[in-house]
Amino acid sequence: MKPLNYNAVIKSLLFIFILGVYTVKSQSTASFKTSQLKISRVKKAYDTKWPSLEKELKVKKIDPASFDVFIRVFKSEAELELWVKNKNDASFILLKKIAVCATSGSLGPKRREGDGQVPEGIYEVSMFNPLSDYHLALKVSYPNASDRILAKGPTGGDIMIHGNCVTIGCIPLQNEPVEDVFILCMEARNRKSPIRVEIYPCRFSETNLKILKEKASEEKNNFWNNIKPAYDYFETNKQPIKFRVDKKGLYVYN
Repeated sequence: MKPLNYNAVIKSLLFIFILGVYTVKSQSTASFKTSQLKISRVKKAYDTKWPSLEKELKVKKIDPASFDVFIRVFKSEAELELWVKNKNDASFILLKKIAVCATSGSLGPKRREGDGQVPEGIYEVSMFNPLSDYHLALKVSYPNASDRILAKGPTGGDIMIHGNCVTIGCIPLQNEPVEDVFILCMEARNRKSPIRVEIYPCRFSETNLKILKEKASEEKNNFWNNIKPAYDYFETNKQPIKFRVDKKGLYVYN
């Protein structure tokens, strides 16, 4: 019988603990925030960042006690947008833009594990990881229903918005701004309306669309044409579009 590997056991228990405590949908607002603040790096980031973030929200006429968060990421522009709104407002307003400081892969969706691709499509923040090796991390809900249908092999997972500015398929930020994202999402208390994350190859301007059509494959352009209505809807209405995924893995919009 092999001797017990205590390090492996500890890591497994820690992983289970993280899933149990930090999964967004499993937590009530009060217990979720309280559990997060028990982690020293979260408490330090919160004490440092929240006072200034609270002021920024008030300048935008956003109630710091009751607001929603929406995130967009543009791969080509290497930019993450943080949008906020009051719970009862119809539309979001832009709070800040943050540089994505490293990248991997190319433009186009993630279709299998190990391809180095940053996913593209419509996702949610599915988990908070305050014990990440990359400072603080928010898990993106890859693979989504579309990804699972259109996959070309095992999908993999663990796509994060995280710190430390390194990546293989994730969305890395510098540690200072990732604290802003983490604390805002934590404070949003967005339990009933999950925090939407939309990831695009670029902003779908006429110039960019022309470049994509000329330089990318037909398969990729078909995919981009399928996610473009979500981009267009938010550009016009400043609110995320409602959608479902059909049996072919295509986004279908209401």
